Amino acid sequence: MKKLLKARELTSFSFVIILFILVGFVNPGFLAPENLLLTLNSSVVFTLLAAGTAFIIISGEIDVSVGAVMGLCATVSASMIRDGAPWAIAVAAALLIGIICGIINGMGLMFAKIPSIIMTLGTAGVIRGFIYVYTGGRWVENIPDEYKAIAQESFLGVSFFYWGALFAVIAGILIMTHTRQGRYFAAVGDNIACATLLGIPVRFTKIGAFVIAGAFYAAAGLMFVSRIGFVTPMAGSGYEMKAIAACVLGGVSLSGGVGSLAGATIGALFMASVGRILVFLNSTADDDVITGVMLIVIVVADALLQQRSIEKTRRRRLLAKTSASSGGNNA
Repeated sequence: MKKLLKARELTSFSFVIILFILVGFVNPGFLAPENLLLTLNSSVVFTLLAAGTAFIIISGEIDVSVGAVMGLCATVSASMIRDGAPWAIAVAAALLIGIICGIINGMGLMFAKIPSIIMTLGTAGVIRGFIYVYTGGRWVENIPDEYKAIAQESFLGVSFFYWGALFAVIAGILIMTHTRQGRYFAAVGDNIACATLLGIPVRFTKIGAFVIAGAFYAAAGLMFVSRIGFVTPMAGSGYEMKAIAACVLGGVSLSGGVGSLAGATIGALFMASVGRILVFLNSTADDDVITGVMLIVIVVADALLQQRSIEKTRRRRLLAKTSASSGGNNA
């Protein structure tokens, strides 16, 4: 019970619940079951993006190519589906593109020694340019109604897409908590020097984090096409900030080694709720502004908590040494 109460995910979940209740007091319509289900279903893209990003942040890196990779996967798969290609081929193409992007980012980080934020920033720029060349700067439209209809299918009010995203997140949680390779992500993110001394394959682990994230981004792109019904050359722009904010809000530390996919999923639900909350509050504020402010506040708070934890650890060690010294003198 003590471990549960200290869980960062529980704090995030409590925050979301309290916020929903407060908004419900102002406008009771927000807590209507149909609105809550709509909010949940609308978070599916952010859920997948946040889950993928969580792998990278927990391993001690950062990825700002999230929106660009998702946009490329969405663009290519949408154009293939529009042109009559079998859906399975389009899905495979999107997943392959996401994985290749992850490999490129991971290889640049681990072999070329380029900092992850610089590497992924450069990758994002290249991908955006490729999207414009691929589409000629035009929207990808006229997606078949059959494919768009999938986003409307649901079970118990929850869309099939969200059930699928939830299954993917659960699979990711099981990998990170019940497999040796999965636990490597947190170990590498917590202390890369110690992980190397312990024989953990640091390069493979970090590249693997980017590859897994790329697959999550591709899945988000495929669902984005079905939900929206068209793709613009700037699709996914700004999603990287929302994905990172969702992770941080869900208790994933930007310093690496701490956090979970469950927390990232909770954070994604909040990110998807911001726009709807503003509508129900009749607010003219921009959700990107709110997201940015929250990201800054949470990062600062996380840094202060980490510093406090470090100071407590140092104090505990000093007291232990002092006690040991006193015991030796008395003897």
